[in-house]
Amino acid sequence: MSNKIRSENRTVDIPSRPLNAMTIDVEDYYQVAAFEKIVAPAEWGNFEPRVMFNTLRLLEMLASRNVKATFFVLGYEAERHPDLVRAIVAAGHEIGSHGYAHQLAYKQSETDFRRDVARSRKLLQDLSGREVLAYRAPSFSLCRKTPWAHRILVEEGYRYDSSVFPIRHDLYGDSDAPIEIHTIETESGSLIEFPPAVVRLLGRNIPTGGGGYFRIFPWRLTRFLLRYVNKTRPFVFYIHPWEIDPDQPRFKNAPLKSRFRHYTNLKKTADRFLRLLDTFRFASLGDVIEQRNAEC
Repeated sequence: MSNKIRSENRTVDIPSRPLNAMTIDVEDYYQVAAFEKIVAPAEWGNFEPRVMFNTLRLLEMLASRNVKATFFVLGYEAERHPDLVRAIVAAGHEIGSHGYAHQLAYKQSETDFRRDVARSRKLLQDLSGREVLAYRAPSFSLCRKTPWAHRILVEEGYRYDSSVFPIRHDLYGDSDAPIEIHTIETESGSLIEFPPAVVRLLGRNIPTGGGGYFRIFPWRLTRFLLRYVNKTRPFVFYIHPWEIDPDQPRFKNAPLKSRFRHYTNLKKTADRFLRLLDTFRFASLGDVIEQRNAEC
C-alpha cells in the first residue's frame, strides 16, 4: 500500500506505514498466570476489581489517537461487567474471546477446553450483539501440548487466533512456530494464526510484541525492534488493562520472578503506550487480516 504525491509534475509513490494489529487482553491483575499459585479462581471475588476503570482508560487513549483494537475479553469479567463489553463495542472495537476462566489451555482436557471457549463465545456474542471470530488463549498457552486446540476453535466458530507465541518461555511458547501470519489447516477447516511480534536475531526469536517485554525493554529498543519487523510484515501488539495501573494492590508473597515480570515499570506504561500509538499504525486484528486477504 502506498500514498501518492505530486512533485514537479511527477507522481511519486510514498510507502505507507504498515497496518498492525492492536490487541487488549481484558483481565484483572489478580487473574494472571504468574499469580495462579497464590490466588485461586475461587478467591477472585475477594479482591478489589479494577478492570473496568483501567479498560475505560485504554479506550480513552485509543480514542485520542483514533485507533481501533481487538479486545480479548475474559468471559468471567464480561459476565460481571456487561456494560464494559457494550462500551467496547460502542466505541467501534472488535470483541474477541480470552476464554472464560483464564485457565492455561495445556492444563485442560479437550472437553474442558471446548466447554470454556464455547461458553465465552456465546456469552460475548449475547452481550455484544456481534459475531465473535477471534480467540486468544490465556497466557498464549496454545503450543505443542495442545495439538487439538485449533480444530476445536474451528468447530466452535472461531476464524482467527493469536495464541501461539513463537518463543521459549517457562509458561508458554513454541519457538518452532512460524513468526508471520499463517493458516493452520485442521480436519474441520482452517484457522488464521497471527502470532505476537518477535524479531529473529542470532538464531533466536526475540519477543517484542507487548506485555512485560514492552514494560521491561527500553522504549527505544522496542521501537527499533518493531520497526525492524515492519520492514517485512505487520505485527501484533498486546497489552493488559492492569499494565497501566501502578496503584494496583501488590502480592508481596508472590515469587520474585513473578513480581519482577508483573510490576516492573507500571508507572511508565501509559506514556509508552501513547508513544507507540503515535509511532505505528494500528487497527483491529480482524481489519488487519481482512486487508491482508484483500492484498493476496
